[in-house]
Amino acid sequence: MILSSVLLLGSWAAAQSDPFQRQAPEQTLPTIRAASTMQAPPASGTPARQSMAGSLQVPVQMGFGNPRSSNDGGTTRVVFDLASHVNYTLTPTFSGLRLDIQGARVIPSVTGRMGSSVTEYRAGNGQITLVTPFPLSLTDGWRAYEATIVGGTKVLILEFGATLTGGAGSSVRGAVLTSAPISTPAVKATLNTPLQADSGVAPGDTVTPGPLLPSTPALPGSTPDRPSALMGRVPGSAIPGATLTVPRIGKNPGLTRTVLDLPPGVSYRIVPGNSGLRVELTGVSVNALTQPSGTNISAELQSWHYEPTSNGVNIIFQTGWGTSIRSGWRAQLLPPSNGERSRLAIDLSPALADTTPLGPREKMLAGVPPISTNRGTALLSLAANYARPRVVIDPGHGGVDPGAVGIVVEKEVNLAVGLRVRDLLQAAGVDVVMTRSTDTQLSTDKNTDLNARAALGAGAQMYVSIHVNALIASKALRGYGIETWWNPNHPLSQNLASVLQRDMLMTTGAADQGLHNTRSLAVLRNSRIPAALVEIGFTSHPVDGLNLKDSNYLDRVALGIATGIREALVTGVTANGKVTRDSVGGSDH
Repeated sequence: MILSSVLLLGSWAAAQSDPFQRQAPEQTLPTIRAASTMQAPPASGTPARQSMAGSLQVPVQMGFGNPRSSNDGGTTRVVFDLASHVNYTLTPTFSGLRLDIQGARVIPSVTGRMGSSVTEYRAGNGQITLVTPFPLSLTDGWRAYEATIVGGTKVLILEFGATLTGGAGSSVRGAVLTSAPISTPAVKATLNTPLQADSGVAPGDTVTPGPLLPSTPALPGSTPDRPSALMGRVPGSAIPGATLTVPRIGKNPGLTRTVLDLPPGVSYRIVPGNSGLRVELTGVSVNALTQPSGTNISAELQSWHYEPTSNGVNIIFQTGWGTSIRSGWRAQLLPPSNGERSRLAIDLSPALADTTPLGPREKMLAGVPPISTNRGTALLSLAANYARPRVVIDPGHGGVDPGAVGIVVEKEVNLAVGLRVRDLLQAAGVDVVMTRSTDTQLSTDKNTDLNARAALGAGAQMYVSIHVNALIASKALRGYGIETWWNPNHPLSQNLASVLQRDMLMTTGAADQGLHNTRSLAVLRNSRIPAALVEIGFTSHPVDGLNLKDSNYLDRVALGIATGIREALVTGVTANGKVTRDSVGGSDH
């Protein structure tokens, strides 16, 4: 994208086409001629936007905010109206771009994804943060311009993309900062007392390991596709001059728990990012004598450090792997156990997945149309030319074969998920063939059993086998998340595997262990239709195994599998289909 894509004033510019072009005001509401892909995040306290014959009506803003957004490939564009009296600064960070606004009230709003390169929009208290799934530098990952569009309105245009370069252009009036503006002296970024790599525990730590915290809930007003970051406030009246103490840390196998002791009246917000977690605290500061950072904490927590802000302090937990809005972490505000400070407990583990319950509407799959049977039947019996698509679901193992045994027994989980997938698909108009629907097997001889399962695919459109993973005890902490296997038994097996892997990750937030090609796995090798084998988690991992015990997680896994199967059916990834990898979001992992 280049700046000339914005419609500038003048006869040449007036003849151009632009998604941000404005028309004359109508009933005091300026109308923006918008492309169909334009979106605007909702703002609390502002009227809803209305669609009018391809246009958007936007309430007249008395503050700063309510941007429009659009997407072009991997680039997300965000556009703000910019009044002449508004000043701003831009601060690129490891998790996105922060705008500090002077001269106008920032319209409060928290919303989810604005596009592929902006995963969250947060505004309030004079600040706006556009969260990105990749880090930003002064010149990489973003671009900024100012321009004047038809009607004389000035706008600030921000573009985000993993491969973009440029940073702030010459037209930008606002200053670009290397760190967010603060009103308190910055603390040193070095340890007063270096931590030992084999201990990884801050001095004076008293955290007792305990059960996993509950899965992070969404805030009121959010939706499953646009959940909000966790936020809250410590009960009680604020204490003037309150300061933070060093985070306390406790370690379990596969999981690290951090505890922040927060004084009354402190507000907090937890923001996930591509390399860790940021906790934003308001109403508290850091004492100059307080230990400002820590390193070599544990396998799940590389380091932590404080970042003072204008109204509080941020705590950055560097994990070395990405966290999302509902995975990689859990948090809960606990009442005081000794003294007046409440405890914000945060669990960190790459194996923590989304275990929030699905709503009733989320448990419904869109209908799948019948498929052509190519029988050439006369028009009088045209219906005979079409039939419900047929899919084989194979809950692996069963009966005398338990499969992997750890925190859960594989055969039991496989069947529980398989039955859920069956119910979702049948309700959507798909005939489902189950290789087993109870705790049994097709044969007590393993080879015979596997061959019999593969043979059930005759006449079906695709074959999906469901399994649970495991590693030996000495390597158990290395294995967590979801992976999908395929075999070159059919030209479209890799496409099927790719769609399944993508949709399972979307519904569960689990760690992505990728796609794998194999020439073994008899149920795949012996199938004559597109086939894939999904490994939905590791029973050997102390955290991932608990995911597999959670009914909500199994619901999400089943929904991901069923959604992937439906998409494969309607896009032609079937026994007779012809489709390219790009058309279904395939991957060559």
